[in-house]
Amino acid sequence: MSFTPTEEQFGVFWKYIENPTVTDIDYNGKSLWITDFEKGRYRVEEEITESFLSAFTHNIANSVNKQFNNANKVLEADTRELRISILHESVTSGGISICIRKSPPLIRNTIQGMIKSGYCPEKILHLLINCVLAKMNFVFGGEPGAGKTECAKFFMQFIPAEERVITVEDSYEIHYADINPEADAVELRVSRGFDYTDAIKACLRQDMKWLMLSEARSVEVTSLLEQWSTGVKGFTTIHLDDLRKLPDRIQNMMDNVNDADRMEKRIYRYVNVGILIRKIGNPDGSIRRYIDQLCFYTREEHKNKIYMIMKDGEIISEELPKDIQQMFKYAGIDNQYHCKNMKSYIEEGK
Repeated sequence: MSFTPTEEQFGVFWKYIENPTVTDIDYNGKSLWITDFEKGRYRVEEEITESFLSAFTHNIANSVNKQFNNANKVLEADTRELRISILHESVTSGGISICIRKSPPLIRNTIQGMIKSGYCPEKILHLLINCVLAKMNFVFGGEPGAGKTECAKFFMQFIPAEERVITVEDSYEIHYADINPEADAVELRVSRGFDYTDAIKACLRQDMKWLMLSEARSVEVTSLLEQWSTGVKGFTTIHLDDLRKLPDRIQNMMDNVNDADRMEKRIYRYVNVGILIRKIGNPDGSIRRYIDQLCFYTREEHKNKIYMIMKDGEIISEELPKDIQQMFKYAGIDNQYHCKNMKSYIEEGK
């Protein structure tokens, strides 16, 4: 159950909710911490009283028709743009704990901004947009807060509007229909009795061309790969610190351990593009996000192989697997490192 947030409900939190660069608002019982897309994470001085906390939790609980007390120690709620998690003071050492995650329906990255900030080399941006146009499957890796979903949202906007996209999430973060209002899109939200695996399987009869899984966490990755094996394309994100670990990471999440070799082959065959996003702090306190690694997964001559294109934020090779080259050819893309539509994309504000 979701609700519409108001300034009256959120009080001292509201100005941070309205700030477009703020992504997280966290209160640990004593102090308020803000995570900003540009400035990083910092502590702010705010007077947060017991009366405000009592009113805030009471309002949130009423909004979603839930109890929050000694017997019901966890309160979770969602709005269209907020994900709220609250822990009761009876299970924490320092008082009530509040986490508010923002996911507004906007794309923070732009082509010109990414080039200017050094997010990735310009020719890599051309290559990756061409990968979308050639209908490849993407996995975006990185640590929590690295910006995986933001990167995925940026590249999703290059999918043709007439190609049906279905998103599967536990709380709305992608906002595909809002960001791409002219697109044919269906947004699914998992819940009790309708889990990720159920949702992914249900998509098969919905005439989709793209399946977007907000995050691969567990056995649902098996169903995702099954869908991709039918010709459906898609994106997902995953917690990861090195793209070369991705096959093992996915395999550990799969529910079929009796045929590990076949599952490993499926990963290399149906995951095409791997992107690792890195987040680092600058000396001035600002945050820099960039593509640290880029690779292609493939099976060549009955062997699994990874073609590393970028490592440590630098291009180390431009060699592409033969099957990836073939996908570009089918899409009418002759120069993989040059996107012929780039000028018009920039003019459109992408």
